[in-house]
Amino acid sequence: MAAASAVRVDHLVTSGTFSLDGGTWDVDNNVWIVGDDSEAIVIDAAHDAAAIAAAVGDRTLRAIVCTHAHNDHIDAAPALAALTGAPILLHPDDLFLWKQTHPESSPDGELADGQQLSVAGIELAVLHTPGHAPGAVCLYAPALGTVFTGDTLFAGGPGATGRSFSDFPTIIDSIRERLLTLPPGTVVRTGHGDGTTVGAEAPQLDEWIKRGH
Repeated sequence: MAAASAVRVDHLVTSGTFSLDGGTWDVDNNVWIVGDDSEAIVIDAAHDAAAIAAAVGDRTLRAIVCTHAHNDHIDAAPALAALTGAPILLHPDDLFLWKQTHPESSPDGELADGQQLSVAGIELAVLHTPGHAPGAVCLYAPALGTVFTGDTLFAGGPGATGRSFSDFPTIIDSIRERLLTLPPGTVVRTGHGDGTTVGAEAPQLDEWIKRGH
């Protein structure tokens, strides 16, 4: 258990733009680095490969994990891979979105529901949670009591479903069945903005369904 005790979650906020359906918006993204002093994984390589590489430092980067393939979450992934040699992992249902941003490259590996990613002696379970994007995933680390939700669940509600390739009933099903079933104390680390807990969000589900977003 010594390895697990040394595992930490580092947090970086990077800034850039999100583009879809002909519009572009300024966004701040959360980048999560999970590991110990020797190795790590990056969850969502957003906007600034150099800053993310600096935060990883001299650790071995085992993987660059994409929660989904909207451009603001993957725009720095190929550059970070080039700097570190780490493979990029994406759920195949989002490959077409990846190609909109990086037509000349492809991820190095696929994420699948139920897959276990290992780093620094702990496991992160891949949960396929479509709705915000078809290939959206969350990463649940029971040893850390946390889940990385990308843009599936935020403090105060589901991720946006008003643009192409998204669907509100689907994201509600994903949240209800895959996230709100986790222990109430599970810390929710999101793709944008502040974190929350499963227990804080679960009572609001019916309200979200009524409001429709």
